[in-house]
Amino acid sequence: MSKLILTVDDSASMRMLLKASLTAQGYRIESANDGEHGLERMREVQPDLLITDINMPKMDGFELMEAVRAEPAFRGTPILVLSTEFSDEKKMRARQAGATGWITKPFDPAKLGAAIRRVCS
Repeated sequence: MSKLILTVDDSASMRMLLKASLTAQGYRIESANDGEHGLERMREVQPDLLITDINMPKMDGFELMEAVRAEPAFRGTPILVLSTEFSDEKKMRARQAGATGWITKPFDPAKLGAAIRRVCS
């Protein structure tokens, strides 16, 4: 059974790019368009991995990671941040919120696939 990945990004084109790239690599993809929707979808689909953007309306990526980590069912779920941001301060804040790894946009599909395999093994 292939891994189920939830992608959370407010950009429809980024969600489509992720879905195309990751489906081609054999993953099943669900998506959400902001952090609030992402938290709902986490509960519904129970993914093997969460990939989230940082800058989103309603609930940003930091808040989403903190909310996900607060739920016992998701304490061990890997979380990759996919963002145009790459400052050390943001990365440290993401780690504190529960991120497992960080990938900078625009993403390289091969590097993203390698990062997924690394955190989901």
